[in-house]
Parts: sequence; structure tokens; C-alpha cells
Amino acid sequence: MKENNFFESQTESSRIKANIVAQYFPKYCKIILKSPQIEIRYIDLFSGPGIYEDGSLSTPILIADAIAKDEKLKTVVHMMFNDKDHIEKLKEYFESRYNERTFIFKPRFANKTVGEDEKINNYLRIKPGKSNPYPTLLFVDPFGYKGINTNDLANFLGNWGNEIFLFFNIKRIHAAIENEKFDDLMTDLFPTKIDTIRKDRKYLGLVQERLSLIIDNLANEYKSIVPNIHHCAFKFQEEDSNTTSHYIIHFTKHNRGFDLVKQIYSDFDNIGATLGQNGDYTFDAKKLDRYNGAFEFEDSNIKILSNQLINDYKGKTVTAKQLFEEHHVTTKYSRKHYSEALRDLVRNGNIKSTFNDNREHSVTVLINDFCKLEF
Repeated sequence: MKENNFFESQTESSRIKANIVAQYFPKYCKIILKSPQIEIRYIDLFSGPGIYEDGSLSTPILIADAIAKDEKLKTVVHMMFNDKDHIEKLKEYFESRYNERTFIFKPRFANKTVGEDEKINNYLRIKPGKSNPYPTLLFVDPFGYKGINTNDLANFLGNWGNEIFLFFNIKRIHAAIENEKFDDLMTDLFPTKIDTIRKDRKYLGLVQERLSLIIDNLANEYKSIVPNIHHCAFKFQEEDSNTTSHYIIHFTKHNRGFDLVKQIYSDFDNIGATLGQNGDYTFDAKKLDRYNGAFEFEDSNIKILSNQLINDYKGKTVTAKQLFEEHHVTTKYSRKHYSEALRDLVRNGNIKSTFNDNREHSVTVLINDFCKLEF
């Protein structure tokens, strides 16, 4: 869809993208607020007008609505939006939808050309310290912004509480990798890995293998700067073909944030994606008849995870919570995958599950401290 009519009507993929970020942010805030905070920021560097011409709401308004309904979040969240072309419409819609006392921190609206605004660049480059007065969730599309590079974004992630949702237009990037006109931009995205990508992609016959190569090397760029980082990608298939159009990639240092994003991704996956080495949570608009807000797990995910758990915990006794917290950080599987896999193992007699909380339970496994598992 061309830029000049992008906001006429919302596609199903855009709706899912907006809801992923909007559902994540309030829950992210609850995690951050386990330590008292004066201010938590949400920054969107390409916010759009907030509403499509067909009346559909996009990410800024969905997030603002969620904050407006929460008495605590209204006092600590500071929303900051930037859009070179649509910021006045977004500001106007905010003013008509919320009164000036709805949010303690008045939302900020800017119309800068990202990458050419030193205030934005300097904010990203603040060196990590012992504390962070403004834990921030940043929503950014690095391909569209001159001057926004992986080194700066990784530096931003180094600060406590900071996380990123990266909008990654894989079609444009896939084409740009071999186009010398985009050499500078590709070096910004892949400062140490671009030559590796160009070399290794020649030996991969399948398009999906090439896309996975790009995503994996991008993640490795971040991990070379922030070693304790987790990433998880959500893939969007084209509305009218079988190709992949873009990804949303989430980066966090927090195990709980990694757990949370996988829970949300799993709710919006409508194909029951197989999450093996190169699998990603996926939304395919062509399969809307299968989408009902959640998906039935594919047997392959449960079988693969069950086998991993048997191999990793053979002969051990652990609580379900202990197992989950130490194991999920190494996989793409969500909390629900672990619950289903563990219950399947109990059903098949591979493990024994007991509760020590003196309560009756309708399921054999709950991921908590009271559920003991014997392998």
C-alpha cells in the first residue's frame, strides 16, 4: 500500500501489530513498577495519525486508552510521539478524546525527521548507569530513519528497564542488502555482520532460510553489545501472497519481559507456528478463518518441547516454576507451551506431578512453586 493512502483503511496485519504493542506496554509497566518509578516512557518515532480514515484505532490511541483506564499508569506514564507528516492529526485526536487532566505527564508530539534530530539521537546514546530515571519502551523502524543505527539502539537497551519493539520491513531490507545504494544503511543495521549475511545467503536456497539468516544476524549484532539480551520475532505474511512482508522483533534484558512477549505473540499467532530453530510466531491474514484470538497448539511444538524437557531434566526433581524460569529463556516457547508439554508428560507417565499447597487442582501441572515435578 502506498504511503499516501496507507492510513485510509487498516489491514488485518496492521491491526495485529498495533494490538501486540498496545497489549504489551501496560503489562510491561506493571513489571517495571515492581520497583517504584516516577516516570515510565513510551516513545513512538513514527506514530502516524492514531486513527485510520475507516475509524480503526492504531497503536498510539490503543496505548493511551489502556493508560487512561488505569489509575496508577495515568500518574507515571509519559507518552512521546513523533511523526513528520501526521503529528497534528494525532495531537488533535488526543485533545478530542482525552481531557487535559487525564494524564499527569502531558503527551509530547513532535514532527522531526528522525535521525536528523539530535535530541532523539542523544537520548538513545545516554550511557547505561546504575539507575535509569526513565525506563522506556521504544517502538522504531530503523530502515526508515537515517542516522538511527544498531549501535545506538543497543546502547539504549543497555539501560535498566529499556526495551524495544523493532518494526522490520524484511522485504525492503532483503532487497537492499545487495543494492549498493543502501550500503550505508545496511552498515548502520549490521555494523559487523553485513559481509557475513551477503556471503552466507548465497548458499541458502529457500527464501525463509535467507530471512532467518538476516534476523539471526541482526539479533547477534545486539547481543555482541548487550550480551544478556533476549529477542523474539513475530512474522507477518503478505495479505495477498505467500511471502513474508515484515517482522516485529522484541528486545529485552528482562526474563519476565521475554516471558510476557511470548505469551502475547502466542495469542495472535493464527497458524500454530512450529517454533523450531527457524520458526517464528506468525500471523497470516489469508487464514483469518482460523483466527479467534488464540490458537490450538500444533502437536509438533508440544512433542519437541516435551522431548527437550525429558533430556534436560532426566532424574531431577524441580518445581514447575523453577523449570520454567530457567528453561524458557533458552527457547521461543511460551508459558502455555510449557504448561501443555508438562501436562502431556504427566499424561503419558513420563513425569510425576504433585502439589504441596493442600488444594484441589483441576489440572495436573501449574507453573508455580507448589507444583513439584519428578522426572
